Amino acid sequence: MLHFLVRAAFAAFGLAIAARLVSGITYDAPMTLALAVLLLGLVNALLRPLLILLTLPLTVLSFGLFLLVINAGMILLVSRIVPGFQVAGFTPALLAALITGVTSWAAHLLLGDLNRLTSRNG
Repeated sequence: MLHFLVRAAFAAFGLAIAARLVSGITYDAPMTLALAVLLLGLVNALLRPLLILLTLPLTVLSFGLFLLVINAGMILLVSRIVPGFQVAGFTPALLAALITGVTSWAAHLLLGDLNRLTSRNG
C-alpha cells in the first residue's frame, strides 16, 4: 500500500510540474489532478502493456524511445476523459511524459531505498 501511495504522489508531483513548466497542460483543481493521476495509473496498468506488446518491434528499433510516445498517448487519453485536465496536443503530452518519467524514476529509487530499509528493520 505504501508503494502505491508513494508512486501516486510522485505521479501527481510529475503532472503538477509538467502543468507548471509546459504550456498547454492545465488542470482546474488539485482534485482534478488527483483524478487524472488515478486514471493514468489505471490506464497504464490495463492498456499500456498491450500497446507495448503490439509496438514491440518499433520500440526495439527505436532503442526504447517509442515508449515515450506510448506514455504521451496515455496522458492524452486521460486528458480526453477527465474534465478539467487539459493537454493541448502531442508535444505537451510528450514533454509531460518525459517529466513524469523522471519523477517515476525518482520514485523507483525511493521505493528501492524503502525496500532496503524495511527488509533490514523487519
